Amino acid sequence: MDELISLQLEDSAEQMRKALAHTESELTKIRAGKAMPSMLDGIYVDYYGTATPLSQVSNINTPDARTLIIQPWEKNLLSTIEKAILEANIGLTPQNDGSIIRLNIPPLTEERRRDLVKKVKEEAEKGKVAVRNIRKEANDVIKKLKNDGVSEDEIKAGEGEVQKLTDKYIADVDRLAEIKEKDIMTV
Repeated sequence: MDELISLQLEDSAEQMRKALAHTESELTKIRAGKAMPSMLDGIYVDYYGTATPLSQVSNINTPDARTLIIQPWEKNLLSTIEKAILEANIGLTPQNDGSIIRLNIPPLTEERRRDLVKKVKEEAEKGKVAVRNIRKEANDVIKKLKNDGVSEDEIKAGEGEVQKLTDKYIADVDRLAEIKEKDIMTV
């Protein structure tokens, strides 16, 4: 196979790996009824005028499966953290006891589980669309190689390899979504 096609395949595989990793990180943010510090990853706190990730201004622990405890490194951040959690609208109400903030994760209702499964499917679809867009870009680049003297057969072979990569990563996205759905629907 032509060297330029091989380089394009490596580049596409790397981009698809990144798309898969992004999808995986988005899926971990969807809570499945279990307390996980990653649930708070998208929350930023105003720390001396700078938006700082919550995990960088406090310790986040899970003493049990239904509780998150946030212990700020500075006491004066308690109310700021509490406000940030409420503004993030993650469906949890912070309880401030003066030294820590406690978040109790309620058990999921059947309706909420179905909503979360829909969200998982949406994220999975975004991941698949990203992989397909990478396939399209790769095929466009490979087709343009015809002008550089690459044979028609090599171009067809390259497109076939791109399709194999695409199928593999779409299957990986489906597998991640299936695992997350199972996790959510398990009572």
